[in-house]
Amino acid sequence: MSTTDTTRFRLHPAAERGPTNLRWLDSRHTFSFGRFHDPSKMGFRALRVINDDRIAPGGGFAEHPHDNMEIVSYVVEGALAHKDSLGNGSTIRPGDIQRMTAGTGIRHSEFNPSDAERGRFLQIWIIPDREGLAPDYEEKATGVHEKTGSLRTIVSPEGGEHAVRINADVSIDAGVFEAGQGATKSFGPSRYGWIQVVRGDLALTITSEKHRDELTIGEGDGVELAPGATIHLEATRRAEVLVFDLA
Repeated sequence: MSTTDTTRFRLHPAAERGPTNLRWLDSRHTFSFGRFHDPSKMGFRALRVINDDRIAPGGGFAEHPHDNMEIVSYVVEGALAHKDSLGNGSTIRPGDIQRMTAGTGIRHSEFNPSDAERGRFLQIWIIPDREGLAPDYEEKATGVHEKTGSLRTIVSPEGGEHAVRINADVSIDAGVFEAGQGATKSFGPSRYGWIQVVRGDLALTITSEKHRDELTIGEGDGVELAPGATIHLEATRRAEVLVFDLA
């Protein structure tokens, strides 16, 4: 299926993501990353990277540096172990959210601590609202998998009981939906949206002042939205989704 492009939304099909295949890693890149470069896929607003990483047992990313980026990790399957140059070390699992402010510079490693089970997580990079921040780390249990059928904010500029705080005018909602369950979300007149299907299938309705669009989206698909849209998501089979609200 080719990319659908309108003034109201743009579909980014899963099949058009760029691949990285290593002995221990099977990754798909929604936007240009590493050896995958597409001038039309350099990010969307402050959203720069969505990598869908599947990591073999015992595999992982050796220690490496980052700077001036907000890095969010969302575990889908298994576990993800994290260590960094600030002295943090922890393991997060499905339903947890992790935010690392790279700021003036940080080094970290990520690996699958299991010797038997594959891990899967989404790594998300968001451009911060300013450079030169002090490096920082935060993680929270979101409770997303404990309550199906709704969207829950897991990343925001303010943070919260179940949300990490990010240094950008961006929020991320997450939801898990059984077949037939759904949710509605509206974006302000100056707010853009991005929908990322983590797994499953969803019927998506997009309405604006004069238009109504309907499409079916599945695992790995992304949809960018023009300002002022209202969306309704309904699972046609069990689904998990992230919804970004961007300046």
